[in-house]
Amino acid sequence: MDPLIRQIKGGLIVSCQAYPGEPLRHPETMAQMALAAQAGGARAIRCQGLADISAIKGQVDIPVIGIWKEGHEGVFITPTLRHARCCIAAGADIVAIDATRRPRPDGLTYAQTVKALHEEGALVMADCGSFKDARQAADAGTDILSTTLAGYTGEREKTDGPDFELLHSMASAFPDTPVICEGRIHTPAQLAEVMETGAWAAVVGTAITHPTTITSWFAAALPAGSR
Repeated sequence: MDPLIRQIKGGLIVSCQAYPGEPLRHPETMAQMALAAQAGGARAIRCQGLADISAIKGQVDIPVIGIWKEGHEGVFITPTLRHARCCIAAGADIVAIDATRRPRPDGLTYAQTVKALHEEGALVMADCGSFKDARQAADAGTDILSTTLAGYTGEREKTDGPDFELLHSMASAFPDTPVICEGRIHTPAQLAEVMETGAWAAVVGTAITHPTTITSWFAAALPAGSR
């Protein structure tokens, strides 16, 4: 197993992402956010977009998991081999790609994409939406499996919080492959339960690095007359 993957075992991965039109949308801001997360104990950073990957990699001393989102429907998380190669070139230590069984924009299969990346020395994280996705990713020899897309592809109901059932199934079925839990971990208690369920590591994003959403949670808790 690669030392970088061993390094994140039992740890917290913080997702630092902002999107076009959001107040924090700037590579330097995301790099500062990543540094703050590292200072707080993050074992790795997950980030989106070539500029952000490059800016963050230049600042932190922990592994960077890079993605490149293009589009909003179907396969849009690092959707092609070209996108994955660009993430690696920008500085990502690990590239995360859509691992669903849906058609990929470049016509390659998931297995063909992973094979090409492995031949180039890259580490691959599979963003899965179901157990069947995880099976496909494991069969392709993917380095890390994750629950990132659970509840977003139509195969599983979107849970209120982490998809513990899928996490347990994946961790039990693929004991030789690290399984990361990502998606809707909003409290330290949920994080602790995720790790007890068998996750190799866990990704937390919104609850740490998206102040607009966090503020909305608190605002929604106010009495109706005071909003």
